[in-house]
Amino acid sequence: MTLEADSAPPDIVFRWSAFDEMSAQEVHDLLRLRCLVFVVEQACAFAEIDGLDPDAIHLRLMIGDDLAGCLRVLADDDAVRIGRIVTAADYRGRGLGGEMMAEALRYAQERFPDREIALSAQAHLETFYAGQGFRVASEPYDEDGIPHIDMRRAAAHGA
Repeated sequence: MTLEADSAPPDIVFRWSAFDEMSAQEVHDLLRLRCLVFVVEQACAFAEIDGLDPDAIHLRLMIGDDLAGCLRVLADDDAVRIGRIVTAADYRGRGLGGEMMAEALRYAQERFPDREIALSAQAHLETFYAGQGFRVASEPYDEDGIPHIDMRRAAAHGA
């Protein structure tokens, strides 16, 4: 089920894959990027490998041979959850987070049009996600020493 979306500029390639469709090197690169940002850069000692990846569909944003960003999508009974959203340090400030979220929203709305889309956002990114159509759905809470908020976006049929 690996899919490549052609909606991005030519130097950006989006690759959608189930966990078991990725090569060992691709899984390594994805987990390494997430650990570099979430564990090392943000100084959060937590179990980044949480057991949910095998059930998720993963979006990898590639620029040439470089993994510039990634996220995962998990569908449950009431919502589609987008998480582990990360852009590599060398690629920040180029609007790639917005490109990646637009692709994730397209994917979620196409495959799960009757489900809300949910995410747990670092609180300082509230405005970014609000610009993507999300609304705050919780009071701020602490997750590994970083303030977070739950955010939700209406199902595609109600958007």
